[in-house]
Amino acid sequence: MKVVAYSINPFEKEFLIRANQKKHDITLISNALSVETAAYAKGKDAVLVFTNDDVSENVIDKLAGMGVKFIATRSKGTDHINKKAAEKRGIKLANVPTYSPQAIAEHTVALALALGRHLIKANERTHDFDFRLNDLIGFNFNGKTVGIIGLGEVGLATANIFRGLGCKVIGHDILLPKNVIDIEIVELGELCRQADIISLHLPVTEQTHHIVNKDTIRLMKPNVMLLNTSRGGLIDTKEVLNALENGKIGYLGLDVYEFEQGLFFEDHEHDKHKDALLKKLIAYPNVLVTPHQAFLTREALQQIANQTIKNLDLWQEEKCVGDACACDKDCGTKAVIKPTIQDNFNHLP
Repeated sequence: MKVVAYSINPFEKEFLIRANQKKHDITLISNALSVETAAYAKGKDAVLVFTNDDVSENVIDKLAGMGVKFIATRSKGTDHINKKAAEKRGIKLANVPTYSPQAIAEHTVALALALGRHLIKANERTHDFDFRLNDLIGFNFNGKTVGIIGLGEVGLATANIFRGLGCKVIGHDILLPKNVIDIEIVELGELCRQADIISLHLPVTEQTHHIVNKDTIRLMKPNVMLLNTSRGGLIDTKEVLNALENGKIGYLGLDVYEFEQGLFFEDHEHDKHKDALLKKLIAYPNVLVTPHQAFLTREALQQIANQTIKNLDLWQEEKCVGDACACDKDCGTKAVIKPTIQDNFNHLP
């Protein structure tokens, strides 16, 4: 299968090459997918994308017009893809439905510990040979109540780590998963009222967009710690900034940002005009922002690469990718009909 992979970072190459084993003819480029760069997909069967690529209707139409049949995203989330447009153009979509939930969970707790013990400030001081303990008083996590919003694999893995620190864990999810133990299930409002630490682990949908908003923030405890390693759109960033300013939110740990598209994964150090809202956020000493790196472990990267190549393998065998299918409508698990010249199949989350 002829493939072009967009938004490839140097650290991804070895994992994709190892997973592919020369089975598919894959062109790796660092350019993000856009209306302008879609031309690189000419003559390709499939494209591989990442979370900040533009997979909007206009781009999908252009890809389909060049004969692209499949789109696969190297991520679990699929909110960056216009699924209806892909379905309309007969493009099959696939994602990576699961990969190392521990990677995300461990990063989430790392953010929490760094904030709670003022590790960033302490590290900066010691580099200046300033060893005073002023303003470095933290708190014990043992005995605190952690509210997990979203009880999928990552949410449950995060809950396990916090429980290991001696925290009481409560949780909320629209769809209660099976085999949830040692987590008290509560309504969203009750979680906000009880939790000392709130951690978000769910996709962005119409129901979850801005799940942290003016109303939910008002229910939270004073000085609450808020963590988000899922999707930036879960948080109304302007309201969170207001809550930081008035002291309602005492600690904020983000690995994602509501307006990160076109910003994260790139070097903008020398930009004359920087994102004003993000500048305000990171100016706070009780805010820690990392550049969407929670997934960035060797184990997770290899699992992502393996699943991505597996998706290509199955499409080449004219089969559905099963759990990795991210099409707007369920295409089932049966082999798909071999596309004709007129058909346009694409698969991506």
